[in-house]
Amino acid sequence: MEFRDRQVVVTGGTGALGIAVVGALLKAGAECYVPYIHPAEAEQFPLRGDARLHLIGPVDLADEPAVLQLYAGVPRLWASIHLAGGFAMGGIAEFDKASLMQQLQMNFVTCFLCCRAAVIAMRKGGGGRIVNVAARPALEPRQGSGMSAYTASKAAVAALTEALGEELVKEGILVNAVAPSVLDTPANRKAMPKAKYELWPKVEEVAATILFLASPENRVTRGAVVSVYGRS
Repeated sequence: MEFRDRQVVVTGGTGALGIAVVGALLKAGAECYVPYIHPAEAEQFPLRGDARLHLIGPVDLADEPAVLQLYAGVPRLWASIHLAGGFAMGGIAEFDKASLMQQLQMNFVTCFLCCRAAVIAMRKGGGGRIVNVAARPALEPRQGSGMSAYTASKAAVAALTEALGEELVKEGILVNAVAPSVLDTPANRKAMPKAKYELWPKVEEVAATILFLASPENRVTRGAVVSVYGRS
């Protein structure tokens, strides 16, 4: 997959999956723009020495003017990959409105605003690629028992992806998403010490799927929410 001289925004790029995605993009020749919210994320980012990496922040991705400013600073946007989000467990009786709105802000609102800004930028260049991140419970809502707010926020991301896949195809903008199960990350291993880690999808494997969907080689896939479950 060739990304030489192509400019890509990766939100959530300082997380475990984000580092894998940004690393693969840089290796493929892309120029990456990675927003962050906390300065420590930029300071500790393992790829920060690369000349084609631009760390931008602090940026609140739920702030519409800040998001528009972020994308306006990318000269020729080719792809926008939206990994930013957050997870919270909790049954509905324990989850008040403030907690619900936080999940919607972190997972859906940030994705919507970044998609909007990306489309505005891509229209100037005649097309591009958008890749969102849903989750397995978004496709299989019964698996969202005990995390209904998170499930609903990710289901909104999946629905947005399918709608935009239809809305933007005639403009040469292909919109897709991946829906991971539990990713094999240090944080998830710590949270679930008795799980069978070997069955979980690896971040490098999920990154490879994301790169294809964001690449010029993807000419026909749009409006898809691709399950990336590994063997779990």
